[in-house]
Amino acid sequence: MSTALLEVKGLAKHYPVKRGLVLAKTIGTVRAVDGVSFKLAKGETLALVGESGCGKSTTARLVLRLIEPSAGSVWFEGTDITTMTGAPLRKLRRRMQIVFQDPFASLNPRMTVGDILEEPLIVHEIGDKDARKKRVEELLGLVGLASYHAARYPHEFSGGQRQRIGIARALAVEPALIVCDEPVSALDVSIQAQVINLLKDLQARLGLSYLFIAHDLAVVKHAADRVAVMYLGKIVEIATKEALFAHPRHPYTRTLLAAIPRPDPHRKGGRQIPGGDVPSPMNPPNGCRFNTRCPFVTDICRTEDPALRDLAAGHMAACHHAETLPAPQGADAVHAASANTVKRMALYAERRNRIAATAG
Repeated sequence: MSTALLEVKGLAKHYPVKRGLVLAKTIGTVRAVDGVSFKLAKGETLALVGESGCGKSTTARLVLRLIEPSAGSVWFEGTDITTMTGAPLRKLRRRMQIVFQDPFASLNPRMTVGDILEEPLIVHEIGDKDARKKRVEELLGLVGLASYHAARYPHEFSGGQRQRIGIARALAVEPALIVCDEPVSALDVSIQAQVINLLKDLQARLGLSYLFIAHDLAVVKHAADRVAVMYLGKIVEIATKEALFAHPRHPYTRTLLAAIPRPDPHRKGGRQIPGGDVPSPMNPPNGCRFNTRCPFVTDICRTEDPALRDLAAGHMAACHHAETLPAPQGADAVHAASANTVKRMALYAERRNRIAATAG
């Protein structure tokens, strides 16, 4: 995984705030994404985590060129795609796809599953009618559905099955990168395990790369190779999942980990839950953007914006005091909650393999 499939450099998206109906006047700017940089290797899963409104989904849509950036660049397979237009951009769409959060709203209720899966093939002029029909059957098999499901409509499926259809649609044009925008947050816990294991299986079989957006850090620990933590439009920490869960170096990362529910509600122990509300992206605080909620804030945090810097091999954090922070509290609860999720998903994978062996 040494070759970067995707490289994002200084990506930003600012929305002007206007007042007035006729002679609208710009009164401010919402900095939804403000200078985000990261790399994604071939065959890797990078998870993007953070509170609602921190800019995760906006970053994903910027990467896919669904919205235009205010600044920065996106390099995909060695090409700057932010300058692409017309036919080259249309061709690029085959290499980058997305799985949406809501598996019902993302599917056209007036189209059968077969038509939904065939549509991207028609748009990109892939194969004739017979070849497209064969491809639809192949896609259904890849995601664990049967060929006769092609004649049904989305409302005839469960939430987990609909998300499998969404995954199949993303796979239709054989992409190299799939953006998973909270693909399991709308599903039951037992179904989440099935979908996550399906994504991992497909990645191993097809060599896919995932940009995985999520809130549930226990799921992220199972699904991701590396984790990038966003706060108020910026990445504040990025590391391998092992390093981030074992030694979080930014106070905000610690608050996210501490918020994972404890498996034993009667167990005593402090939790680092931040006080106050998330500042407005229209008027972020000076210095470190987390300084209004950080328990370790000092004067330099209120005046100087910390750069995202290397602390160890592959571990970066944007904190003035990353090297001197005390050991985080409640780490045992974090590991226990994550271990429970991993165990649950492993049990499902074992059961699935046993059923497949019996059927064979």
